[in-house]
Amino acid sequence: MAKKPKDTRAPQATNAKGKGGAEKPPGRFKQIGMVAKVVHRQSPRSIPIAVAIFVVVLGLAVLGGLLTGGWLYWITLGVPIAFLAGFVFFTRSAQKIQYAMLEGQLGAGMAVLENMRGNWSVEPGVAANRQMDIVHRVVGGPGVILVGEGEPSRLKGLIAGEKKRVARVAYNTPIYDLQVGTDTDQVPIAKLQQHIMKLPRRNLDKAEVAELRYRLKALPSAMQMPKGPIPKGVRMPKGPKAQGR
Repeated sequence: MAKKPKDTRAPQATNAKGKGGAEKPPGRFKQIGMVAKVVHRQSPRSIPIAVAIFVVVLGLAVLGGLLTGGWLYWITLGVPIAFLAGFVFFTRSAQKIQYAMLEGQLGAGMAVLENMRGNWSVEPGVAANRQMDIVHRVVGGPGVILVGEGEPSRLKGLIAGEKKRVARVAYNTPIYDLQVGTDTDQVPIAKLQQHIMKLPRRNLDKAEVAELRYRLKALPSAMQMPKGPIPKGVRMPKGPKAQGR
């Protein structure tokens, strides 16, 4: 009886599927690995420095065990502290690289705002023009924060118009405004989150923030803006012409 020839074809790679056939997002360790590749490519010294920090802190723990004789205590204490110190340096390096890659891209500010931690409500693209100057609206404890991205002189009028629109329903709520960029009086992308966090956080309590969000929803909805950085040179489409009555 003739033997069947062996199947020499390479097995096809299958992607992990979740419910409904959708691809599962990468796990935490895979995400860290992906970030590590980017960090190594953009800053080859960052990972070796993080490893060196881990080794130095662990070495200090070993030295403490030698001097005091409390091996178990020093090693138990030193390993997590060494790992934390190295990991903190790694995450800060990754954050700096991310900001450097986003700097100058339209929509970079929106990407930072949408990833802020805390009780913040972010409405991207509440105002925009055909030159792709954009204003985002953030609501939180300080009140209303309008964040503009684009050409400074055009943004002034765009932010002023949005300020008047918000003031109709915000009443006495503080309204702050800023522009993202590297020019004078602008906030660099790397300092945007820090700048917002420094604003007075107790201007509004939770109930007042919730009420303000409800009132702002009554404003006409703006055009939905794409998430993430927007390619340069993209122009907004023309809106429909108003028909005469």
